[in-house]
Amino acid sequence: MMLADMGADVVRVDRAAFAAGGPDPGRVPQGILHRSRRSVGVDLKHPGGVETLLALVAEADGLLEGFRPGVAERLGVGPEACLERNPRLVYGRMTGWGQTGPLAHTAGHDLNYLGLSGLLAHLGPAGGPPVVPLPLIGDFAGGAMFLAFGMVCALLEASRSGQGQVVDAAVLDGAAALGAIYHSLLAQGLWSEQRGTNFNDGGSHYYNVYECSDGRHITLGAFEPQFYAELLRRLGLDGEAGLPDQHDPDGWAAMRERFAALFRTRTQAQWCELLEDTDVCFAPVLSLTEAPMHPHNLARGTFTAPGGVTQPAPAPRFSRTPGSVQSAPAGPGEHTDEVLGAWLGLDQAGIDELRAAGAVV
Repeated sequence: MMLADMGADVVRVDRAAFAAGGPDPGRVPQGILHRSRRSVGVDLKHPGGVETLLALVAEADGLLEGFRPGVAERLGVGPEACLERNPRLVYGRMTGWGQTGPLAHTAGHDLNYLGLSGLLAHLGPAGGPPVVPLPLIGDFAGGAMFLAFGMVCALLEASRSGQGQVVDAAVLDGAAALGAIYHSLLAQGLWSEQRGTNFNDGGSHYYNVYECSDGRHITLGAFEPQFYAELLRRLGLDGEAGLPDQHDPDGWAAMRERFAALFRTRTQAQWCELLEDTDVCFAPVLSLTEAPMHPHNLARGTFTAPGGVTQPAPAPRFSRTPGSVQSAPAGPGEHTDEVLGAWLGLDQAGIDELRAAGAVV
C-alpha cells in the first residue's frame, strides 16, 4: 500500500482460488490495505502460472513475497529463478522470524515476535503483566515499513549498479531495531528493566494517560523542563512549596496520584479547552471514528474518504510528487486481462488460452 500510494505500479498476484471466488478459511479481509493497486489471479501450482509470473518478473523492478522460507523456491519463483529472468530485480521477502535461524520454519504472529525482540517486556504497568498491544509495532512497523524501506534502498542501489538483490525483512529484526533507543538508555544506566518505572513507560507523572470526570482520557508528555513548567502553571501548581523535582523517581508515585485526582475533576472537553494549543504536550485520547474529525487532522488532511470509506491518507508528504490513493481496493484477479495485456503484450486469444489451461483466473 505504501509503495502504491507513492505512485508505484503495483500488481498483486492472488491465488487462483481467491480469484475464482473459492473459500479460504485462512484468508483475512484486507480492505483498505489493498488500495491503489491491481490484482491478477495466478495458479502457481500450474506450470503455466509459474511461467506467467516469471514473465511479469522480467518486466518488473521488484517482487514481494510473504511465504515461509523455502516455499517460493519449491514453487519455482524463488530469488534464483527470478533474478535469472531479471538481474536488476529487487526480491523482497517478508517473514516473521527471518529466512534463517532455528525458528525460521515455525509459525508466529506479531505478539510472538515482539516477545522475542525484548520490547514486549517493557509494555505495561509496574507490578502487572505485559499488555497485549495492537499488532502494529511488529507486523506494520517492524515488518511492512522496514520491508518498504529496504525495497526503496535496494531499488536506488540497483538504479546505479544495474544489479538486483534479495531483501530479507523479518518482523523480529525490524521490531528489535525499533528498540535501539532503549538499548542506548540501558547502556547508559538511564533505563530500568522493571516495567512501568521509567520516564516514558508509565512510570512518571508527566508522561502518562489520565482519566477525566466523564470517563474519557487525555495524554501528557511534558518531558522537557520548560514544557513541565508550563503544565504546572496551567494546572495552578507553579510555585507550590514541597513539589518534588520533576525527574526524581521517588516523587513520581505521589505526583501520579495527585495528577490523577486533578484530572478527574473536569471532562475531557474541558481539559482540551484549557490545555490544547499550548506547549504542555497534551492531546485527548480519541477513537478511530473521532480522530478524523479533530480540527488538526481535518486541516492537515491526515485522513481521506475515497468512495465514502474513511481511511488514513498516504504518508509521508512530498512537495513535488505527492502520494495519493490511486484506486479502490481491487478484487482478486480483477485485472488479470488488463495486466497481462499491458505488461506482457498478450492478445485476448493468448490470455484465453492461459485461462482455459487453468494457469490464470
